[in-house]
Amino acid sequence: MQQVCRIEFEYMYVSHPSPQLQTLFSHHPFQGAAPEAADFLFVGLDANYAPDIERSPIFDSVVEYHRDGVAFWRQHGVHHPFLLPGYGGDGRRYHQNFSRIGFGPEQAHRVSFIELLHVPTVGRSQLTVDDLNPAHLERINRAILDGQARHTFLSAGVVRLMQASGRFPWLTLRPKPAGTLPVLHFRNGRSVYLHLHFSNYGKFQAQMNAEARVIASLLISAV
Repeated sequence: MQQVCRIEFEYMYVSHPSPQLQTLFSHHPFQGAAPEAADFLFVGLDANYAPDIERSPIFDSVVEYHRDGVAFWRQHGVHHPFLLPGYGGDGRRYHQNFSRIGFGPEQAHRVSFIELLHVPTVGRSQLTVDDLNPAHLERINRAILDGQARHTFLSAGVVRLMQASGRFPWLTLRPKPAGTLPVLHFRNGRSVYLHLHFSNYGKFQAQMNAEARVIASLLISAV
């Protein structure tokens, strides 16, 4: 029997047991548009799925999404299958909060999600630098500095791990004050912002709503 899951004491994450999901990520270790081609780039830690996602009524849609996230958004009118009717599991809040920004299917080709970890996971991860793939990190670095992205968004946890990796020397230790979305880096018309993770809620919701309005204004100004 093929060992798909990582042993927890060797890695600080558990790789998802779905061979199909693993194969999809091996071909497209990102979601939405390719990170090099997107105007808006959202960098996360890891793509986490329920252990039984293959038995979910939306799994066929998950497969469709990972094969072509741009086409999926244009076809179904939502940017992620977790927003489809019939799904109420983990990850839905993240994508509901993201959807408040106001991106529509007509902007599908302008938005990319990419995680620091190059494989899908299950359960709660506590990532370390040793978990990360250097070639994947280099792809993220090139996408931010040399791709089409004018606006890149990092949460605090992502910033800490990127800094610890030593592969993003341009990433400053302290953000420069810039209103609602602090700017971590600016060069050649490209901005990298610090933002709250989209899974936050409760006392963080007001700040998240304010950040969503700012990102929406960036979208409007970029038209």
